[in-house]
Amino acid sequence: MDLIVWRHAEAYEAEPGEDDLQRALTPRGRKQAERMAAWLESQLPQGTRILSSPAVRAEQTVKALGRKYKVRDALSPGACVADILETSGWPGAKYPVLLVGHQPGLGALIADLLQMPEGVCAIRKGAVWWLRRRSREGQDQTVLLAVTSPDKL
Repeated sequence: MDLIVWRHAEAYEAEPGEDDLQRALTPRGRKQAERMAAWLESQLPQGTRILSSPAVRAEQTVKALGRKYKVRDALSPGACVADILETSGWPGAKYPVLLVGHQPGLGALIADLLQMPEGVCAIRKGAVWWLRRRSREGQDQTVLLAVTSPDKL
């Protein structure tokens, strides 16, 4: 199974009293999302299941891809690793899954899957981490296939 993790692009800071879910992308964030979406479009297999946080900034990020997606509350800010894993179907899904969400949840997910001792991995805004679950010599492994950020494209 391939699991692709995409952190939302740069968003405006919350105004006092503003609902965090309503924060939108900045102009720079829209450009980041467009660059990463162009790269993903050339890389994603057909049939990839795309899931997004309900936050405006996450949906604006995924909309740059121009593919159908579903919103999942389990990807909201503050999501825990167990909920993200369950939503993604990891490791048994029969199709690739792209998740669009937030720190620190996505970073905790990456750290958990790659067995990083720190517990949370830093993920830049707009960046993608691509993981694959495989079996070698009877041993299940999680392999890091790619990491890129919009600034590198």
